[in-house]
Amino acid sequence: MLDLKERIEEHIDQISEFTATPGKGTTRLTYSQEDLQTRNYIKSKMKENGLKVKEDGFGNIFGKLEGTLKDAPSVMIGSHFDSVPNGGSYDGPAGVVAALEVARLFVENKFTPKYPLEIIALVEEEGSRFGGGLMGSRGIVGLLSNDDFRNLKDKDGVSTEEAMAKIGLDPSLPRIRDPKTMKSFLELHIEQGPILEEKKIPVGVVEAIVGLTQLEVTIKGQAGHAGTTPMDRRADALVTAAQIIGQLPQFAVAEGEGTVITTGRLNVFPNGANVIPDQVVFSVDIRSGMEKNVLNVIEKTKELIDSFNKDGIETSVEQLLYIQPKELNAGIRSLLKEKSEGLNIPYCSINSGAGHDAMVFSDYTEVGMLFIPSKDGLSHCPEEWSDSEDIAKAVQIFYEAAKSLTEAE
Repeated sequence: MLDLKERIEEHIDQISEFTATPGKGTTRLTYSQEDLQTRNYIKSKMKENGLKVKEDGFGNIFGKLEGTLKDAPSVMIGSHFDSVPNGGSYDGPAGVVAALEVARLFVENKFTPKYPLEIIALVEEEGSRFGGGLMGSRGIVGLLSNDDFRNLKDKDGVSTEEAMAKIGLDPSLPRIRDPKTMKSFLELHIEQGPILEEKKIPVGVVEAIVGLTQLEVTIKGQAGHAGTTPMDRRADALVTAAQIIGQLPQFAVAEGEGTVITTGRLNVFPNGANVIPDQVVFSVDIRSGMEKNVLNVIEKTKELIDSFNKDGIETSVEQLLYIQPKELNAGIRSLLKEKSEGLNIPYCSINSGAGHDAMVFSDYTEVGMLFIPSKDGLSHCPEEWSDSEDIAKAVQIFYEAAKSLTEAE
């Protein structure tokens, strides 16, 4: 029989095979065939542990171990299972795997909870297919309306509901969940930075999560022939976009206090080598631990973009996502530290510079989060790696914490 560390490695190895880019990292977009393969694997493991499995109208997956209290709220543990293009094997799945193993420990140790334990696997945290990010968790708590969800489309014009139907998911299932059904939420995630590895500490208890916004900028110009249109007669959308993007980093530098700004996605139309681009759509991701910094940079970014609205160029900005900085629940943080000490597992307090589903749930229930080290601080790339021994330590902490949470009134 495999031990906990070996089971974790087996899970990670198996899920990593569900990628559209073998040999080039993990590409697992929401509602893709790779999504379907992964969800079938997750559901099969939930059923092996005796969990009652269901999905909602977003495609989020839930595996429930009933408690002795009738209709009681659940202690939830989980993370997401989508990826960025050519990402790694641990961002998201490590948290889902940890949750599966906590459930397995409940069953193996014949621990019947008072409050139910619920394992959740969430969709579209990354926003790689439909933009915005945190779609599964935002949908659950009602921050994403049914109409807004239906109107989301990927870069090929495929809507969310069309994509769901292609892999046999039912978008008519219930979507929004009553917060009264959620007692607490725990999430394990890789750090995606260098701090824990440099300190040689296996676990970080997350104190707070950075605030963030995502903007989608559209620049419209006029298409024309690359050889016959004089330079002074052009309304080149790509040149304009480049001028804007080139000025954005200075806003974050001037703001300071750890503020960062990133353009990670850029689509050019019609994308021909001999055609002047008539439209460019690009993303702007702004993050800071202080909300005032995020708001200041948003304002400066919008002012800059609006200043180019002339000479045949039209600019527009849509805010796809805005989440305030979040301090996680003090009681859960203390519980995780207490359980770490009881297990003689070294830990430190840490803040998150990345957004996570935990920050969405934190406005609706008590939330706690653990980080484990990322090798060389790398993430969102094929080289992303975390030690299964560290994941196993986090599983042990969550198991002890979940036992307490499922028993406490």
